[in-house]
Amino acid sequence: MASPPPSAAPARLVVLVSGSGTNLQALLDAIGDDPEGYGAQVVAVGADRHGTAGIERAERAGLPTFVCRVGDHATREDWDAALTGAVAEHRPDLVVSAGFMKIVGKEFLAAFGGRIVNTHPALLPSFPGAHGVRDALAYGVKVTGCTVHFVDDGVDTGPIIAQGVVEVTEEDTAEGEAALHERIKEVERKLLVEAVRRLARDGYRIEGRKVHLGHVGE
Repeated sequence: MASPPPSAAPARLVVLVSGSGTNLQALLDAIGDDPEGYGAQVVAVGADRHGTAGIERAERAGLPTFVCRVGDHATREDWDAALTGAVAEHRPDLVVSAGFMKIVGKEFLAAFGGRIVNTHPALLPSFPGAHGVRDALAYGVKVTGCTVHFVDDGVDTGPIIAQGVVEVTEEDTAEGEAALHERIKEVERKLLVEAVRRLARDGYRIEGRKVHLGHVGE
């Protein structure tokens, strides 16, 4: 699977958030007033609940926003269809899951498969799921980190785009998990910004589990 050939126009990004939106802010800061130079622009921001700081960041930036709550729909499939429609309205080239804490379904994957970018606070395939930092600490690893990957129908199982390493120190204990997580988030923001830039500006292709950045036609 390959991305369309890079064009002169910046790639269109729809960013999905559930919380503070720090990854969204990192993207907005990197793009700044030069989407052509970065290779992409955020065209809309969506959330799975009202009142998130991420949506507030988007509104301050003058971006269109939408909220699609699971509880507003009769079934999870109905929610997935509604989310798919809301995202599709903005014609994204890439969908960035920036701390979006919901698992998308079959309809969303059918519409945007191979174009959904997610981050995870561990070095996949180790420690997938909601407690990657805690699980890595409990296992006693000496290094951990973060992964930027494409979303598939599993939990943190999609093809890996990029990874960043963070050292685990003697001070990193279960009680101090938050401090390690913050160090991981710092690396994660930079990694996401660079990965999205390269995907959007240089193109990519996915062959099995491997993601090749740039040189799509080769």
